[in-house]
This record gives sequence, structure tokens and C-alpha cells, in this order.
Amino acid sequence: MSRKLKGASVMSLVATLSVMMFGAESSRANAEVVNYAPEAVAAQTAEAIDMVAPAPTPTEGESETKTVFVSEPMVQTVPPQPEPAEETALAAHGANSLGELVSSVAAPATLDEQLKCLAGAIYFESKGESLAGQLAVGRVVIARAESGKFPDSYCGVVYQRSQFSFVRGGRMPRINTASRAWEKAKKLALIAHQDAWESEIDGALYFHARYVAPGWRNRMTKLAQIDNHIFYR
Repeated sequence: MSRKLKGASVMSLVATLSVMMFGAESSRANAEVVNYAPEAVAAQTAEAIDMVAPAPTPTEGESETKTVFVSEPMVQTVPPQPEPAEETALAAHGANSLGELVSSVAAPATLDEQLKCLAGAIYFESKGESLAGQLAVGRVVIARAESGKFPDSYCGVVYQRSQFSFVRGGRMPRINTASRAWEKAKKLALIAHQDAWESEIDGALYFHARYVAPGWRNRMTKLAQIDNHIFYR
């Protein structure tokens, strides 16, 4: 019994000493935390937030520099793509006849100078003829402008001296812009310019009214007669 108590007393003493030693160590540890933790924490915190901390207030003579942090990815704006060419729009109509194509095309409200010259030639040379005849006149003007043998613009071809009888004094007569004939001529000028419909006289550079017989016709290759005009290459 006494041996057991002695043993228990020893164990109790050891335990007491351990508690005392542990308590001392804990006190020193606590003292160290109390003495040094604020600086360590502050240093670690400052290190952690250094990249986003506001810049210090500049002293006199220093310029203020601000760092801007972007929280979202920057996306470059893609420029808008150009609209499909008008030529493609006309070609995509899928008309079964020239008349159907002319009906489906909206007449341009305004024309640039070159297309106005082309439409004017169609209007004055063939406004009373079929659509095929009017388109053929337009195709001759275009073929001349592209040939290298004539002026290289529609207006240059139309206003070339002694070529089109409706041109007087280097000017085109007044056009009745409210007429259906002008609306049709504008559509056909657009169709011819965009090569949206084939003509049996494509490639022709010359034509004349069937009631005249100019001498130059014998040196040319006749392609076709459409309505009131005979066309040559």
C-alpha cells in the first residue's frame, strides 16, 4: 500500500513539475507572442497587400502616380465587317427572266456621276425598247470603258465627241426623273454595271439604228439585232 502511494506521489510530483515547466514555457511563449506578434503580423500583412496598397501621398515636387488594377479581362472590340457587295445581292435574286430581275431590284434613290451617265445613255438611246434592248445599250457603254480603245469611264464614253447623238454641246438633255422610263433605266444601269444578267451582245463596242447604214459597219462583226439597234464587235 505504501509502495503504491509512493509511486503515486512520485507520479504526482512529476506531473506537477511538468505542469510548472510547461506553464513556464507557455508564459515565455506567450510573452514572445505579446512582444513580437504585432510587428510580425504587420510585416506579413504589409507584404501580402503590397501590390494593391494605395501609393503614398506624394511630397511636394513629386508627381502623383496611380496604379490601376483591372479585375476583368480586357476584350478587343472586333471592327464591324463590311456589308456584302451589292453585286452579290443582285446575282442572288435567282430571277428566271430579265423582267423578273428588273422587278425585284429596287431603283436607287440617287446615282453617282458614272452610273448616272450610264443610265442616261440607256434612257435616251433606248427607253422605248425592250428590256433586252436597253440592257444591250448599257453593255456597249461598259464594254467601251473597259476596252482600252475608248475613254475609261462611263461619262468619258458617253460624252466623247460625235459618239452619241443625244449629247449636244457636251451636255445631256434634261431627264424626266419622275418617269417610269427613268426608274427602269436606273435599274438596268445597275444590272449592267454589276453584270448581273447576260446579254447576247456582250463584247459589242458599236451599234446603230437599223434605219441607217454607216460605212464602218462593213469592217465590223455583226453580233445581233435587238429591237431598233444592230450591234457589232
